[in-house]
Amino acid sequence: MATEREISDFLKSVEKRAFKRSVYHVRNEESALDIVQDSMMKLAEHYGHKPAAELPMLFQRILSNCTLDWFRRQKTRNALFSNMSDFESAGEDGEFDLLETLNVQSHSDQTESAESSTQRAQTLREIETEIQELPARQREAFLMRYWEELDVAETAAAMGCSEGSVKTHCSRAVQALGKALRAKGITL
Repeated sequence: MATEREISDFLKSVEKRAFKRSVYHVRNEESALDIVQDSMMKLAEHYGHKPAAELPMLFQRILSNCTLDWFRRQKTRNALFSNMSDFESAGEDGEFDLLETLNVQSHSDQTESAESSTQRAQTLREIETEIQELPARQREAFLMRYWEELDVAETAAAMGCSEGSVKTHCSRAVQALGKALRAKGITL
C-alpha cells in the first residue's frame, strides 16, 4: 500500500507532464488544469490503497479517462448551448504556447543569438501544430511514448489497447510528423 508521502511525491513528479499532455489534447490551459486536478484527486481517493509501483499506470489511465470525459461534456455542452460562444470574451484565445513551457537554461539565453532563438521558436511552433493535427489515438500514443517516456507496455496499459496497437499508432505518428515537417523544410 502506498503511503501518503509516496502518493504526494508521485503526484508532484507527474504534474507538469500531465498538464502538458492535457493541454495538447484539449488545447485549453484552464480545462487541462481541471483535468489534471480531477485525475490526481481520483487517484488519491480511489487508489491510495494500491502499491506505489502501480500508481503510474493507474494515473495514466485515469488521466486518459478524465480527458475523454471532458470531450464528452464539451460535445454535450456544445450541442445544448451552441450559441453561448457568442458571449465569450474575445481576449481569451485559449492558445497554448509551447515556448512558455520550456525550461530554458539561463546561460543559454546569454549565448544564443536572436536569429537562432527565433528559428528554434518557429520550429517548435511548427512541431506543436503538426502534433495537434495527428489523429487523437496517434497523438496520445506519441505523447506518452516520446514526451512522457513511457515504454510500450505502460503506454498500452494506459491507453487500454495492445502493445501492437501502440507501436502502430507511434509509427504512423512519427511518419506523419516526419512527412509534414519535411514538407515545410524542417529537418531535425
